[in-house]
Amino acid sequence: MLAATTVSLALHFEHNLTDMALLTGYHLLGVGVAGLLFVPSARIWGKRHVYLLGCVVCIASCIWAGATGPRYASFLWARIFQGVGLAPFEALVNASVGDMYHVHERGVRMAASNFMVFGGAFGTPVLVGLIAERIGYEWGFYLVAIFMGACLPLLVLCVPETAYRREERFDIDTMGNLVVLDGREGEVVRKEGGEGSGGGNGMGSNEHLRHAHDSLPEKPHTNIHSTTTTPPSSQPARAPFLTRLAPFNGRKSDEKYMHLLLRPFSLFFHPGILWACLIQGTLIGFTVLIGIVLAAIMLGPPLWFGEVETGYMYTGAFIGALLGFALTGLLADPTATWLTRANNGVYEPEFRLVLVIPQVVLGGAGIYGFGWTAADAARYGWFWPDFFFALVVMGMVCGAVASALYIVDAHRDMSIEGFTCLLVFKNVFSFALTFKGFDWIVEAGRKGNGVKGVFVAVGSVQVAVCALTVPMCKF
Repeated sequence: MLAATTVSLALHFEHNLTDMALLTGYHLLGVGVAGLLFVPSARIWGKRHVYLLGCVVCIASCIWAGATGPRYASFLWARIFQGVGLAPFEALVNASVGDMYHVHERGVRMAASNFMVFGGAFGTPVLVGLIAERIGYEWGFYLVAIFMGACLPLLVLCVPETAYRREERFDIDTMGNLVVLDGREGEVVRKEGGEGSGGGNGMGSNEHLRHAHDSLPEKPHTNIHSTTTTPPSSQPARAPFLTRLAPFNGRKSDEKYMHLLLRPFSLFFHPGILWACLIQGTLIGFTVLIGIVLAAIMLGPPLWFGEVETGYMYTGAFIGALLGFALTGLLADPTATWLTRANNGVYEPEFRLVLVIPQVVLGGAGIYGFGWTAADAARYGWFWPDFFFALVVMGMVCGAVASALYIVDAHRDMSIEGFTCLLVFKNVFSFALTFKGFDWIVEAGRKGNGVKGVFVAVGSVQVAVCALTVPMCKF
């Protein structure tokens, strides 16, 4: 949101460009720290109360940011609390998709939720530059507060609790624990020797399926004229509407808060979670790096862009987010379905890793291309850096959807903690890049490498991270 107004805010607050970048960095750090605190609460008492609290904090902190005047410290704290309010939506929306939809329905929904996050992040700078020039940067925050205020009643009335505590025998969406056998409708058996939810073999091998099928007792024949029926399983009555409006509606887990608070830290050593953090977090961080140096590149010679023109540069990123959503929506579920058929009807969460292919192609080409063209803006102008920025964002959306789908499908029982790890990693990593991004560019310029050298190095790191998908898929 602040990318288009970096220089004008530096003059307003009388601080350097690194301090302006840290307004975004500390905001992201607030998201990461608050996510650690909110997620255990959501795990125990559900997600609804955290969504409501986040919306209220966003409204209050946006009003605070607009009214702070020239006081940099106050504005910085307002940005941190904006991150606190944003944390529930970044940490839990993907988990809510897993609550509400089956495996074969999640691809498009997950792509849509990630487009809303990234499309909003890259769409607002297009307008913020114009708003800042016409009516002042404060109104960028006031308008967000107004829109969030309008969303609050909708959140109260239209977003019920998605977490549901059901009997374990009905919780069939735990890939590694349960298999459903063809031809034995309604019967579910537990895998022998399973390693818990999220086993690397997905729904199990065909050999194991045959073994489990043979071990089941034969069903007795049913007389169609018999009046004896099996009583249906009891279902809890639906709570009244006013009761469903309450922020809390009972515990969803018997685990203790401190245990859940500390649990994500150990998951950083889990190969699947660590892979997802790297696949999603590094490219998001590199996109933030492009955002914080974009103003410095475009505002100086030879282009001499103003706030409005710099804001318009985010049009490419927004289009990239839109195209990334379309691409992942088209690929995510159909490729998983096709690979399942090719695998004799056995679904494996690793089928989601196909989305890393467009990520490495688009993201790698985008980072290399941006560094090459932005280093010689006199020759390439504004279009080609913007074009390659769009490719980076397309790749970022593909990686975000791939990692989110993999966590939900492979590690359903700990998906919330997995998304917490993603949240912490990507925001801390992005904070580190905002802390040193400008200094990195300046130092590279002194050595004669400039912007091109920095982004060649960054692109090579991204390609290496994506290459980790090969051993992930194999082992």
